[in-house]
Amino acid sequence: MKTTPLQQIKTEHLNRLADYVQGLYKAPQLRHLFLELTLACNEHCFHCGSNAAHAAPDELTLPEYRRILREVKEDFDISRIMLCITGGEPLLRQDFFEIMGEAHRLGYHWGMTSNATLIDRDTAHRLADCGMRTISVSIDGLPETHDALRGRKGGYDLAMRGVQNLIDENVFSAVQITTVINHKNIEELDALFAVMDGIDVDSWRVINLEPIGRALSRPELMLTPDDYRRLFAFIREKRTAGYPVEYGCSHYLGLDYEREVRPWYFLCNAGVYTGSIMANGDIGACLDIERRPETIQGNVRNERFSTVWKNRFELFRQDPAALSETCRACAHRRFCRGDGWHSRNFDTMEPMVCFKDVLFT
Repeated sequence: MKTTPLQQIKTEHLNRLADYVQGLYKAPQLRHLFLELTLACNEHCFHCGSNAAHAAPDELTLPEYRRILREVKEDFDISRIMLCITGGEPLLRQDFFEIMGEAHRLGYHWGMTSNATLIDRDTAHRLADCGMRTISVSIDGLPETHDALRGRKGGYDLAMRGVQNLIDENVFSAVQITTVINHKNIEELDALFAVMDGIDVDSWRVINLEPIGRALSRPELMLTPDDYRRLFAFIREKRTAGYPVEYGCSHYLGLDYEREVRPWYFLCNAGVYTGSIMANGDIGACLDIERRPETIQGNVRNERFSTVWKNRFELFRQDPAALSETCRACAHRRFCRGDGWHSRNFDTMEPMVCFKDVLFT
């Protein structure tokens, strides 16, 4: 098949990345450490990958977080690490500002994912005072759609109030909105763009519904091939026009769309750049990965995080494509590497999302 000059350049870049990844499997570099502060949440999103609802009875305590933060600082160069704070809704922890104040005092860079419903002016100011740099806020549709998808009447208005309070603070490096697109709310893409274009957020991250967590019970809302093509064409069009709209990190998109809908090439960071500490202290890779014995690498109540990071994660530090019969025979396996770990069926080791024959052949 004849390729365009741009596709030839992308192929060269992807070959370099593929060679680099082989070295990364042998010498991983922790760049993002996710802390799942709680499974408590004041919304009930149908697509929640963590099935968050109520605080778990065995969640890590404030003294444990203080110890973990000190240990990670002792064992890593934290100037190269971003703490990514998530939940549930992190702000539901009564000791949230004590935990993050400690992280700030120790010199960590940190950002957060939040539904923003609890961010009044005072909270926005306190987030600035304790060193938060970035935040991603979930807006999943126009008001009625957002509230229905997230299980909370009035949630849209509260979230948008929170976004404006963050913008008004005028100190954060990035205030981002993230939208999860499904088969129904894709019809609101243009209307949502008009909303985002009217407020001073730094970027709009548009991602697809994934077959994980609660979303597995709503197969009718998964995107169709036509939906995917529409979504990526929309993002590319807006980026070409200069708008800060981008897709997430989730999947390999083929030569037509790689570097067109996000500013980087596909690389699943799980276990090579990204590690996570779950609310109960379990250690894993990406928090969106199914939680089962082979994906849990240890627990910070029993071992230092650095020991587990350096000596475990074997599952994630190999070519995932080699584990899949389908992927082993695929001409794209060098660039795709079996796609993202978060959307893998661990019983069959086959990817649950693949854009071959959807975006490329």
